[in-house]
Amino acid sequence: MNAAKDLDPPELAALLHFYADSGVEWLVEDEPVDRFAQFAAQKAAQAEARMPATARQPQPTQDEQNPTSRTGETAASSKKRTAPAARSAAPASPPSVAVPDGEAVAAARFAAESARSLSELRTALEAFNGCNLKNGARSTVFASGDPASRLMVIGPMPNADDDRDGIPFSGRQGQLLDRMLGAIGLSREAMLLTNVIPWRPPGNRMPSQAELDICRPFLERQVALAEPKFLLLLGNFPARFFFGGNGTIHSMRGEWRDIAFAGIDTAAVATLHPQELLAAPANKALAWRDLLTFKMRLSAS
Repeated sequence: MNAAKDLDPPELAALLHFYADSGVEWLVEDEPVDRFAQFAAQKAAQAEARMPATARQPQPTQDEQNPTSRTGETAASSKKRTAPAARSAAPASPPSVAVPDGEAVAAARFAAESARSLSELRTALEAFNGCNLKNGARSTVFASGDPASRLMVIGPMPNADDDRDGIPFSGRQGQLLDRMLGAIGLSREAMLLTNVIPWRPPGNRMPSQAELDICRPFLERQVALAEPKFLLLLGNFPARFFFGGNGTIHSMRGEWRDIAFAGIDTAAVATLHPQELLAAPANKALAWRDLLTFKMRLSAS
């Protein structure tokens, strides 16, 4: 394993970026912590908890053997000695769940449907606390761009850069998307960019079905308010979300599909996400064909 001092600046920057994408957000703590002492204390507490109750009782002292001397002091000191053992043996209470999933979905639907504009929807989303993903995210990443364009680009969920900046498609992925759109004469300012999930899941993991159900009303309301005529879907997750099924992006990309979503009839085409293109640059040729398909449909409308 290479130490940090053995890495050159580009390698070190790549390593730190990998840590950030993996969900590591603090490398050191404010105060030093003796992990060895903590581990030893935990082992001692576990061993004591497994011992019989009689074995955990302290041996009588010389004063305790003489019941006529210092009775009050002996009882008090005995209580002090046994109290920590009792506390260490007590099982930790499980974390409580504030809102059951069903109630959270209903609350999300009510909050979303109450919004009469995208600005109100942003406020409602930022005030909503019914999804656990929000607890681990830095930012609520809402849509950005021009809602009047009737063009929407929809990605899966915020990454570490989006979470840091608070806007969709930031960092290297956003820069690549800007170049992709620019190649067909478009820009992010001329369309509405958003994600299916507004909060970054820990470690960029996939959201659970319950988390998806909670977030769905907010995306439905975004689409209903923006009334897009065309959708450009980036990656597996959005494609499966709108088209259904369990196909891969390679089987779903490049083909226009007429769909109904949130009471809006629209047309959607899927292509590879910029992150997939950064990981496999050879796929850029496929994405370019999809972008040309997207451009041709816009030009014909």
